[in-house]
Amino acid sequence: MSKPTIVLVHGSFGDASSWRSVFDILDGDEYTVLAPANPLRGLTSDASYLEGLIDQLDGPVVLVGHSYGGPVITVAGNSDKVAGLVYVAGLAPDGGESVGDLQGRFPPLAEGTVLQPRPLPDGGAELSVDPERFHEVFTADLPDVDAAFMAHAQRPVSPAAFEEPATAAAWRAKPSWAVFGTGDLPVGPPLHRFQYERAGSAVTEVEGASHFLMLSQPEIVAGVIRDAVTALTASAVA
Repeated sequence: MSKPTIVLVHGSFGDASSWRSVFDILDGDEYTVLAPANPLRGLTSDASYLEGLIDQLDGPVVLVGHSYGGPVITVAGNSDKVAGLVYVAGLAPDGGESVGDLQGRFPPLAEGTVLQPRPLPDGGAELSVDPERFHEVFTADLPDVDAAFMAHAQRPVSPAAFEEPATAAAWRAKPSWAVFGTGDLPVGPPLHRFQYERAGSAVTEVEGASHFLMLSQPEIVAGVIRDAVTALTASAVA
């Protein structure tokens, strides 16, 4: 297998800049690394957007999804060009299962109200995280100044992202890897362990790391992505 393109897909309440440290590490390895914007408008449309990007790429692709980026790569990963999946504190629904269904199995560990609806001109709404709780819940292991910026620069998400069922589950046919922090509150360790065992993923647990562990532990996250690429390349040659 030729050297794959690594596509880093961010989740809700963040943006592509959350991959910067991981990008710099992998880019130094001379991989082709992309970090596209995830529209955050709904699972069906977001996965379709990623599929359009994949269609433009040559050769094999390794998809990496953080948080809600996990469902997006789970659906878009059905493309024949996708060789494998990496979940970074990412959700991995089964076909016909929504993010809400999956999280209902093991509720988030954060107590109280975390999400705030934000009305839109068309009468709808989108969701964001209460800025006062962003650091505590999502980025507890990051410096105060970094967490404060993220809290006020977050990208809101459409409720459809959590309500629409996955139309496919690429992990049923593709190899997968996963890394998560035991300090993850939005997606607690019991849910991570359940979904990755179900998917047959190779799992790395990072003691005490938060939901945004690619920012607090970029070397570990980049190492898991490297392991995936190395294993996929070796299996293609064998």
